[in-house]
Amino acid sequence: MTKFYATTNPDISKRELQNLKLCRKIAAEGMVLLENNGILPMKIKGKKIALFGNGARHTISGGTGSGDVNARSIITVEQGLEHAGAIITTKAWLDRYDQASAKAKTGFMEEMRTKYADSPELAFWAMFKYRNPLTVPIEADDLMECDTAIYVLGRNSGEGSDRRNVPGDYQLHQDEMDALVLLGRHYQHLVVILNVGGVIDTTFLRKQPDIDAVLLMSQAGSAGGNALADILCGAVTPCGHLTTTWAENYEDYPSADTFGHRNGNIDDEYYTEGIYVGYRWFDAFGKTPAYPFGYGRSYTSFSIQVIGTELEENRITVSAQVTNTGKRYQGREVVQIYTSAPEGMLDKPYQVLAAYAKTKSLRPGESEELKITFPITRMASYDEVRAAWVLEKGDYIIRVGSHSRKTKATCVIRSGKEIICQKLTNVLPLDCEMECAKPERKNYYSYDTERAEIESAQVLTLDEINIEARDSNIVIAAAASEEKTFLTMDDMLSGQCTAEELADQLTTEELAALCTGTARGGQEESSTIGAASISCPGAAGETTSLMLEDRNIRNMVLADGPAGLRLSPSYVVDSNGRIIKQEPALGGDVIAMLGNEDHTVVPEDAVTHYQYCTAIPIATLLAQTWDLEAIQEIGNVVGTEMEELGITLWLAPGMNIQRNPLCGRNFEYYSEDPLVSGLCAAADTIGVQSHSGTGTTIKHFACNNQEDNRAYTISHVTERTLREIYLKGFEIAVHLAQPMSIMTSYNMINGTHTANSIELLTNIARKEWGFAGIFMTDWGTTAKAQPDLEGKLPKYGCSNAAACIKAGNDLIMPGSQEDVDEIIRSVGASEETVECPLTLTELKTCAARILRILAQSNAYESSRPYGTRE
Repeated sequence: MTKFYATTNPDISKRELQNLKLCRKIAAEGMVLLENNGILPMKIKGKKIALFGNGARHTISGGTGSGDVNARSIITVEQGLEHAGAIITTKAWLDRYDQASAKAKTGFMEEMRTKYADSPELAFWAMFKYRNPLTVPIEADDLMECDTAIYVLGRNSGEGSDRRNVPGDYQLHQDEMDALVLLGRHYQHLVVILNVGGVIDTTFLRKQPDIDAVLLMSQAGSAGGNALADILCGAVTPCGHLTTTWAENYEDYPSADTFGHRNGNIDDEYYTEGIYVGYRWFDAFGKTPAYPFGYGRSYTSFSIQVIGTELEENRITVSAQVTNTGKRYQGREVVQIYTSAPEGMLDKPYQVLAAYAKTKSLRPGESEELKITFPITRMASYDEVRAAWVLEKGDYIIRVGSHSRKTKATCVIRSGKEIICQKLTNVLPLDCEMECAKPERKNYYSYDTERAEIESAQVLTLDEINIEARDSNIVIAAAASEEKTFLTMDDMLSGQCTAEELADQLTTEELAALCTGTARGGQEESSTIGAASISCPGAAGETTSLMLEDRNIRNMVLADGPAGLRLSPSYVVDSNGRIIKQEPALGGDVIAMLGNEDHTVVPEDAVTHYQYCTAIPIATLLAQTWDLEAIQEIGNVVGTEMEELGITLWLAPGMNIQRNPLCGRNFEYYSEDPLVSGLCAAADTIGVQSHSGTGTTIKHFACNNQEDNRAYTISHVTERTLREIYLKGFEIAVHLAQPMSIMTSYNMINGTHTANSIELLTNIARKEWGFAGIFMTDWGTTAKAQPDLEGKLPKYGCSNAAACIKAGNDLIMPGSQEDVDEIIRSVGASEETVECPLTLTELKTCAARILRILAQSNAYESSRPYGTRE
C-alpha cells in the first residue's frame, strides 16, 4: 500500500502563510522601477484608483506549461491594492473584461478540440497557446472621477512556443496604446505596471508624456499583488535591477533576424554573435539600450565610493562605501563590478560582470562598506587554439557602479606576461563553417571621463596565480571479483557495500528499469501528460520501485516546475489506500475541454489529501533582486515543501541564457549573463539542499534557447562561446553548490544530442568540473519524432536511449517500455544490430550513480520514509 504524506486538513497551513510572507518580501525586492517623474510612491489607503489592463484582475503569477504552480490562491493586482486600502472605481470595466476573457477562452478551446480531434496530445499542447484578450473598450462611464489610473499590461508565454515580434506580444498593440492615450488625457496621473515575464518594446511607454511611471512588476508568484502594493505605497523602496538588456529596438539584438522562426529555419540555429550576448553585444557594437543591464531606479539616491582594491591569493577584493544620499526614504543599492580585458590575440568584450553585492536597507544619510571578492580567473578568456583559459598580457580595468552604463574605472590590474589559468581539451568542435561577429574597438562604448579615470586609477601588478586541480568524481562500476551475499539498499546505507557492489548484483533488466522512469504502464505506473508519479500525485515522474520488496530500493519522486512545485492540489484515497480521484497538476481546464473530466463517485469513507504549494516569483524576478541570500531563502521555501510532501528532486532551477527576448521560456531563466545565472542557481540549490534528502535539477544543459521545434533543432556554436557563455553558469553552480542532478536539453549541439553527448556530460561536467550527481533527460527526449501542430515531421531525429547511458545520462525520463527494451537490446550487442552498443559496465555505472542519489534522498529518512510503498 502506498504511503501518502500530504495533509488531510483543507485549511491553509502555517507553512503556506510563512512562505507567502517571505515571497511577498522577496517579490517586492525584485521589481524594477523603470520610470518615475515623482508620482511614486503614492498614498493608497482610502485613495480612489481607476484600474485597467489585462493583468489587473488576471494577474500572471508565472508562465505556462511547467511554469504553472497549483497554489491555493494568487493575489492579483486588484486584490493587492484593495488589501492596501485602495478603492477601485472600475469594477464594471473589470467585469466586462472577465466576460470577454471567458468567452474568448471557450471559443479558442472549442476550436482546438475540433482541429485536433484525432490527436488529444496535440490538442492538449495547442490549448496552452491561448492568451487572454489584450483589452476591452473603455467606455465613458468607466472614466470615473479620480486623479490616478493604473494600467496593468500583461504578457504570458511558456513551454513549447516562442514569442513573436508582433503587436500584442513583444510590441504593444494599437488598442493598448489607444487606451493609454485616453487614460493619460483623462487622469492627472497614469502609472503603467508591466506584468510580463520577459522583455517588451517600451518605445511608446517612454515617449508618451502622460505616463508618469513605469514599474516592472514581472511575474511575482502567489503574493504578487500584495508585493506590488508595497512598492506603490512606499512600504518598500524599489531596489530591483535588470538582469537583461532592454533594447531601444528589437532589431538591436544580435540574433534579431535569425532567431528561431524569424528566418524561417527552426531546424538549425547559428550562434554567429559568438560571445557577444546581451550587454556584451550592446557595449561592443555601438548599440545604446533603452534600459541597460543592471539598471534600476529607486525612491532615494545613493553614492558609491571605492575605498580601495586588493590583490591577494588569486583573488581581487574591492572595498566600496555606499551612502543613502536621499532625505526621505530608506532603501538598498546594488554594487556591480565589471572587468575589461586588454586587446590581444583574442577579441574581448568591452566589459564583463565579475561580481556584485547588495547593501542592507540604508536610512537617509546612512552608509555601509561592502567588501566584494572574486577570483582572478573570472577575467580569463577561452582560447580555442590552445584549449585553455588564458589571461593575456596587459591591463585589466576594474569598473564599479550601479549598472553597466553607470560605472567608474577605479583600478588597473597589470599583467606583464600571459598566464595560462587552466589547460583543457577542445571536445565540442563546430560542425559547420561559421564566422562569428568580431567588434572593432572604435565602436566600443565609452564616456567622457573614462580615459582620465583609467589614467588616475590604482595600479596593482599580477605576476602568477596558483590553480588548484579538481577531482573528477568519476566512478566506474567494476565487476565483482568474488561471490557476495545477497545485497540490499540497507547494506549500502550501513556501509556494508558500495553502490557499485549493489549495482553489480542487479540483472540487466533491473538495471535498465532503474535507469528509466516509470511512465510506461503495465507493471509500472501509467501517467498523464507532465504527471507520472503515484507516490506524490501530480509530480512529473519517479524512479522504479520494482526492487523495493527484495532489495529495499525505493523510488525517488521528481516534481516540476521552475516557479515552485507543480503537484495535484488535491487527491482522494479510498479505504484500500488507492487514489481514486485527483485534480490535474497541469491544464485542468484544458483536460475538461477535451472531455476528460473525472466523474468518479467518491465513497463516503474516502479521504482527501491536499498539496497546495507556493508559487514563488519567476527566476528572472529573483535574479533582479541581486540578493543571493534572498534566493537561498526561496530555495528554502521549496525545500520545505519538498520535505513535507516527499519530493526528492525539484526539476529546477532553469538557468539557460536569455539569448533573445523572444524565447518563450525566458521567464524561467535568470539572466543574459552567465555569472548571474550561475550564482543564482547555486544559491537556490543551497537553499533546497539544506533540507535532508532533497535536491535541485539545474537545467537545461545546454543551449536550450528557443522553444519552437526545441526537441529537434541543432545549435551551431563555437567552443569558446559555449565555455564563456552557455556552459559557464552550470560550471559555477556545480562548483559552488554541487546540485544533486542536471537535466539535459532536447536540442543538439554541433550535431550531437545533448542527451547523448559523452563530451558534454562526462568529459566536461564530470571530469573537468567534478559534478558528482546524476544526469537525467528532459521529458520525452528519446520519444519517436511526432508531427508538429501543422502535421510536419522534423528534419532531425530524436536521441537514443542506449546512447544516453553510454554518455552518462543516468536517468531517462519519464521513461517508456521502448527505452527499457532499447537499453537491454544494446547491452553486449554489435554495431550491426543496434544503434548504440553498450557494455554492462556502462549500464552499471549509471545505475550506481542513481543508487547513490537514492541513498541521499528523503526516501530513506528513518523517521519518514517519503514516497515509499509498503
